[in-house]
Amino acid sequence: MLGQRIAHPPSTNSDGEFELPHAKRLRRLDSAKHSPSRSISDGEGDYGSPTLALQRSEAADSEAESDEEERILHASQTELESALPPVKTDKEAIADYEATRAAEGSLDLQGRLGQRKWVQGKSSIYVDAFDLALETVLDEESHLFDEAEMAVFQQWRDLSYEGQYLYVRLFLRKTAAWHRIGRLKYYGDIADLNAAVDELIRSNPLPEATATEIIAPGASEPPKDIILEGSFTFADSSDDHIDSLEEASSLLMLEELKSLAKEAKVQGKNKGELLKALRRTSQKQGALGWSGLKRSDTEESVKSEHSVEYDDGIGLGNGSGTNRDFHFIRKILSTTGPCIRLSSAAFKLFERVHLVFYRSTEWTEKSLTTIILARISRRNFPDYVVSRSTNIFPSRSTLLEFEASIRTQFAIDNVLEFNGTVNKEGLHKIKAIFEEVYPRWLTILSSEQQKEDRVYESGEGAYLRRFSPAWIYTRIVHKGTYVLGRFKEHKREHRLLTQLLDQHLFHAARRGAWYQRKALLEEHYMWALSPQEDRTDEQQQKHWKRTALRTCEDGLQDRECHLIYHHDLQKRITKLERQLKIAKRLQHDFGHVRLAKPIERFVEGTRVERERTPSRNGRRRSSTDVATTTTNSTRRGGKTIWLDPLESNGECSVEAMCLSHYRSLGWKGYHSEGGIIRTLFGYLFYDVLFTYVPNVFQTPFQTCPLDLHTDAFYPSRFSEINQRLNEISNGQGVEILQRIHAEQKAGQTCVVGIDWGFEIEDLVEIVGCFKGEALSTICKVMAQEYQQRGGGIPDLFLWDRGKGEVMFAEVKSENDRLSDTQRVWIDVLSGAGVRVELCNAVAKEVLRR
Repeated sequence: MLGQRIAHPPSTNSDGEFELPHAKRLRRLDSAKHSPSRSISDGEGDYGSPTLALQRSEAADSEAESDEEERILHASQTELESALPPVKTDKEAIADYEATRAAEGSLDLQGRLGQRKWVQGKSSIYVDAFDLALETVLDEESHLFDEAEMAVFQQWRDLSYEGQYLYVRLFLRKTAAWHRIGRLKYYGDIADLNAAVDELIRSNPLPEATATEIIAPGASEPPKDIILEGSFTFADSSDDHIDSLEEASSLLMLEELKSLAKEAKVQGKNKGELLKALRRTSQKQGALGWSGLKRSDTEESVKSEHSVEYDDGIGLGNGSGTNRDFHFIRKILSTTGPCIRLSSAAFKLFERVHLVFYRSTEWTEKSLTTIILARISRRNFPDYVVSRSTNIFPSRSTLLEFEASIRTQFAIDNVLEFNGTVNKEGLHKIKAIFEEVYPRWLTILSSEQQKEDRVYESGEGAYLRRFSPAWIYTRIVHKGTYVLGRFKEHKREHRLLTQLLDQHLFHAARRGAWYQRKALLEEHYMWALSPQEDRTDEQQQKHWKRTALRTCEDGLQDRECHLIYHHDLQKRITKLERQLKIAKRLQHDFGHVRLAKPIERFVEGTRVERERTPSRNGRRRSSTDVATTTTNSTRRGGKTIWLDPLESNGECSVEAMCLSHYRSLGWKGYHSEGGIIRTLFGYLFYDVLFTYVPNVFQTPFQTCPLDLHTDAFYPSRFSEINQRLNEISNGQGVEILQRIHAEQKAGQTCVVGIDWGFEIEDLVEIVGCFKGEALSTICKVMAQEYQQRGGGIPDLFLWDRGKGEVMFAEVKSENDRLSDTQRVWIDVLSGAGVRVELCNAVAKEVLRR
């Protein structure tokens, strides 16, 4: 029956053809945003767009524009940065920084960083921090770089201070963007800006590299402009590199573009439309008057040599002089003046240096400010023993393959996660990448198992494996199972899931999902895709249902299978045993682990339905729009607006409205969604978090040990954790809390999970209201599964000092329901003896505004 099409059973909730994907794809548990408190990537999350894929965009032409850049970048900051305080880089922050400088004397790099002493125009914390990362890597891991790259580092050292300062400041801004030289506001530190620019754009010879470049499976070839060969520059000049109207026009501000559009007699409602119209005009209109233009006609013009294809399908031609490109480029560059951007090759190299320095798979151009702000005491980090491993990347080829694997992973995520519903073409692309990666994954998997058995001490390799290409490849293989399922290649998908479960080194947090999917395939599909071996169809189905039953049992017995998956596995076991007509006495009894149901409470309030305001383009809303607004406001998961009776009927969220209700009953509380639990854990386990364990503190700028989000954290500190749990059970929680607050609050020490905004008086009351055993149980769950427990904690945390009681409340509007992660947390809290309520918000009145 191999190759026979099998219809989807009703229980799979899939009745469409391939070309009709689900209307809405659920957020996967491996989403990077699923654990908001993480600061170091654990490999389970989506790494985001790497800066390896450079995008050329408009430069910030003033400090005001730079501030806007910071706002945009902050909205898409990485996990490493999201656990840290916001970074201000406006004029006021720069002025504060300048105020910290003092006489330099004869201090060296380490002295200036340690004592924060600089002289304007002679030294800079920006340059010193950049050099610190570079020198640290070269001192310990210079074997990762070839001769040409070492020559670049030497050329960097030979740059003047002003050249280095300009480079680093651009490195900290939009590193891939063009910057107008006339608008760079660094004259306070750079006496001769033109000389600094000339130094960066000067061509430097390179020796021939003897290292062999690797071709990673599934990875596209890197752009030619990031390859170091022959010679290189630290920066590109607009005179030599702007050769298309598209790139030139992107430099213009809106008012400048409008002026150019007026001359070209084109129209558009916004910048995008004006650019398209301008490019279209350049193609369609012959311009005899411009055909004789030469580069010598203007110092700022750049000859167009290549044909460029735009989104609207219009090319710029072959530079024959028959269109108006030359004229428009000349006009644009005469408006902007000379521009500069960092060259891709040098930037790519320094990016790799910082990847090695930070041991971070999500390094961005903003990560360097971590060093800067830490050294000028804007950001304080805990005291711990730094132990950098030099064997994380044993060879240059391993580093390059790891780097390429991240680039490949991003290409997959860009198809699956970032561009809406996946089409057939996108799935074919992912499958092709998977086919290339799969053989290499099997090879590295075997090698990593040998290292685990022979090289690493017990638990030592848990975090080191996160920097192996096999970690990324395992995630790609995991994504491959999804694609195989969409193509209905269920037999191969089943074999792949079996291989993923047979290995125990990578992505243990996904094991529960693999068991679930494997059992589903065995229950519904495998009977028709496997040899029957003289069994009838009914016998074949029963055979595979028994196999699915064993898979579910294996999942429940697997210590690495997360608790959140147990409920679904138990439900499937119960269903399969009923279908197989297994005797009652032989069936599993899950009554002792049945998820506890929360106490239900109904809170009445006034809900507000607000009609949309007219759109920005002035279009009046139709009756259909109004109907859609009303529908959207009450759909499942939609945010609703309520009136708060305790705040003069001001508008608020449903959680704030319910919190006011509880306050009227005498409770104090926060709408924290786990913030209280993470803060208490950070306080109570501060000493344990920063206990010395080899290799988990690679830099002085970490907010947690590298293994916190892995299964190695708990067993590596078993005795310390259990001792702290006993202290909490014995009522010493308040004492520990007050001690850590006294030691760390003044410096606002950056510790994973801790929100210093919570008042210490409230935290002391909260810990005092907790029963010691209950608080100890919750902390133990966090210590064992910190990453997985980041979501699902009830919305409201409440306490009553008079009664000495704490309570959690999960708030739900109409049509909302509990997720599995929320049910598990409710079970954990109820099992610990903590009261949990399900607070249902009911609209007694609806106001339309």
